[in-house]
Amino acid sequence: MGEKSTPLLAVLQLLKKYNLKGTEEILRKEANLGDTDFDGLDLQEVEIASILSAHHTESDPFTYEHAYDTLKKFVENSMDICKYELSTLLYPVFVHMYLSLILYDHHEHASKYLEKFGAEQEEFYQDDLKQLSNVKSKEKIKGNEIAEIYSTNKFEVQLSRDASSQLKRFLQEQKSSPVIINIINNHIQIDVHDGPGRTQAQVRSTAGGLLGEASRNENRTKVYYGLLKEPFIEVLATTPPEDEEEVEETPDKPKKKKAKKDHFLMKKPKVDPNAPPTDRIPLPELKETDKMEKGKALREASKRVQLGPETLPSICFYTLLNSGHTALCADICDDSTLMAVGFSNSIVKVWTLTTVRLRGMKSVDKLQDIDREAGDVLVRMMEEKDRDTCRTLFGHSGPVYKVGFDPFKNLLLSCSEDATVRLWSLQCWTCLVVYRGHMWPVWDVKWSPHGHYFVSSGHDRTARLWATEHHQPLRIFAGHLSDVDCVQFHPNSNYVATGSSDRTVRLWDCLTGAQVRTMTGHKRTIFTLSFSVCGRWLASGGGGGEIIIWDISTGAPTAALPLFHNAPITTLAFSRDGALLSSGSLDCTIKLWDFVAISDDSANDENNSNTSPTKEEKFLLRSFATKNSPLKNLHFTRRNLLLAVGSYDGSS
Repeated sequence: MGEKSTPLLAVLQLLKKYNLKGTEEILRKEANLGDTDFDGLDLQEVEIASILSAHHTESDPFTYEHAYDTLKKFVENSMDICKYELSTLLYPVFVHMYLSLILYDHHEHASKYLEKFGAEQEEFYQDDLKQLSNVKSKEKIKGNEIAEIYSTNKFEVQLSRDASSQLKRFLQEQKSSPVIINIINNHIQIDVHDGPGRTQAQVRSTAGGLLGEASRNENRTKVYYGLLKEPFIEVLATTPPEDEEEVEETPDKPKKKKAKKDHFLMKKPKVDPNAPPTDRIPLPELKETDKMEKGKALREASKRVQLGPETLPSICFYTLLNSGHTALCADICDDSTLMAVGFSNSIVKVWTLTTVRLRGMKSVDKLQDIDREAGDVLVRMMEEKDRDTCRTLFGHSGPVYKVGFDPFKNLLLSCSEDATVRLWSLQCWTCLVVYRGHMWPVWDVKWSPHGHYFVSSGHDRTARLWATEHHQPLRIFAGHLSDVDCVQFHPNSNYVATGSSDRTVRLWDCLTGAQVRTMTGHKRTIFTLSFSVCGRWLASGGGGGEIIIWDISTGAPTAALPLFHNAPITTLAFSRDGALLSSGSLDCTIKLWDFVAISDDSANDENNSNTSPTKEEKFLLRSFATKNSPLKNLHFTRRNLLLAVGSYDGSS
């Protein structure tokens, strides 16, 4: 209501002047203005006349084509330093002109206008325009996802001060034809930044979002991207007895082992200056069994192979046969002993990857005889004879889109088209909890690195944070304009990243539920996310085979990896030492990237204050092709062996 010179207020003042109270009340009601006081309105008659004549001009179908042509010529004839930034105005203006033509019932003109200028728009907007072309009348605007998004939100455009000044001069010259002025005032948010105009590469690196670029203000919140000081280090002090047993078997190695362990301990206590306070998010107390698992993980890590361009990892590929279109997702547990696969027929299967078989639980009669206070009660609960290499979990009533093991290998999560997330026990092999909150299919679910919490995302455009003991979500992360296709927890469990069909990656704070980063640059749907080991970088893989590396501290894209994949990226994984990034795609290839070189390059770019992404072929270390198996999952073991899962597709 701050703007007094609008057609609505002009009409209201005119109705008041001629004392048409009934019409005025109906208009107020329709515009949801209620009893707002307009006594202060004192628009002059000349101003009212100009507003209403401008409104009349907007209803003339021939002015739109001419106005868009004028804007296009202005952009083409602009100075090179401003041209590329100003060109980002063309698409939103084009869309809103089309919608205006539809609103004024000029359907034929709208179709011709779309046909004439639609093909000129950026290729990454063509799918949106195809969807928009289905809007042939104003009644259809409400049911069309793209039309609704553009009608109810502002498109974000970033311009330098020079480009902004040029645009202002152009708009002043266009006062006789106010079509463009009104669209920019009502539907476009211009964010003016200091400094020179951006190059074509720089503009393109952040373009592609459904509503343009991310606003600079959105990415100013401080993000604690550092790692928590692990409270589990003393676990090593409690595990020497196991090591002593190992020492007895191999008496020639105890000194070496101890030296490695001490060295490992010395590295741990460093406090990360970018880490959040340890009590910022309440984390669960570790059980004795979890402490043992943590100690085992730390000892494994001390034997880890350091990877790099000269020492690439071996890859062990698990092929799922006879499951080309039925196996939808896979996951391998942290200690690499179990693999779970979700299928389109709503079942989940869990396989053992070692010689240790999966044991079932004893019958109720036998369980009553067990001493519950015994230290090995969990072992006693298991059946000695009932052992198998695979277990099947039934419960979902739709395709299972994602499965995930918790960090301690006790629980498994799965999400499905049936709009539920299920929590399964890996000891009694049954469903413990069904989490209902999403209204539509749930596409992804991920555990927190510290267990206890998990996050899910779905077709309802939200991501939800849960804790295992609550059947309602703790936080609902709402803000995406389309499906939230993938989620990922930050290594310090304080943040959640989401990737969406609106072509944005967003970072959310688990404590407040607020959105702290919006990252634009993808040109297709984002299907997978992975945080670097240090927590500063986020890798995202899109539907066009593109991989972008984001700097969480600024929210800017720091590297766009060369487009060597030619199909959607389905999985990304960082090696345990953070030196390599592996990517898997529907093009049946695994690629290994030198992440040390990528992050070093990003740091150099930062020093040169150049935000354009790097496109160096040197980043790709090696490409591995499968016979014909699209990738479902990539997982680095604690010793840096790369495990991959794919289902053999014999039909294509």
